[in-house]
Amino acid sequence: MLYWFFVKVFGPIARHRLGPTATGLNNVPRKGGAIIAANHLAVIDDALIPITCPRMVHFMGKAEYFEGKGLKGKFKKWWFTSVGVFPVDRSGGSKSLGALEHAREIIEDGHLFGIHIEGTRSPDGRMYKGHTGVARLALETGCPIVPTAIIGTDKLQPIGTSIPKKGRTQVMYGKPIEVQKKAADEITHEDLRSLTDRVSAAIQAMSGQEYVDEYAQKVKEQLKAQKAAEEAEGKAE
Repeated sequence: MLYWFFVKVFGPIARHRLGPTATGLNNVPRKGGAIIAANHLAVIDDALIPITCPRMVHFMGKAEYFEGKGLKGKFKKWWFTSVGVFPVDRSGGSKSLGALEHAREIIEDGHLFGIHIEGTRSPDGRMYKGHTGVARLALETGCPIVPTAIIGTDKLQPIGTSIPKKGRTQVMYGKPIEVQKKAADEITHEDLRSLTDRVSAAIQAMSGQEYVDEYAQKVKEQLKAQKAAEEAEGKAE
């Protein structure tokens, strides 16, 4: 793994550019498996956690990052694999189960697993309803969840931009939420929803974001459809 090489070599550059302030580092367990559950405002969120967290954090990445063709595709696959990212098919259902199983293995092996609880970037800076995958992983492994708030990245890297502006950001690691391990067949939907909402509330309390009780992906699809309709109407006129 080249994780620490990249953190040490590119970390100073990222810190100079993004100006991160990290608080609550003592809340990150010094050993053993745990979940770092964060909000998601920009692509650079996945750089802020590695350069501020005292332990290596494994992340999921879109399957498309690993499926590119040619030299560029091979480089992207090598890059993400080297820094501890593994692919997930975000279409859901059985296609996502393999990634969750791999995440479970990471946790049970005593490592940190990082996940954005909203499933995708916020389309407008607000915090959206959390997906229950993080709760299922925690309940099945009995590991603690560290609610983590990322602040300011959407201002440095607005949607549609690739190179972030120089500025200040903040990462807040909250008090771990301890979870009692349960057998998979004993976990109810109420268990999953309750724990997920508890994690979301902890993140929202630190980030200060307005909370929206709806999935971000659904809102993105609605915005996309609305834009397409407006463009079609414009062409018709």
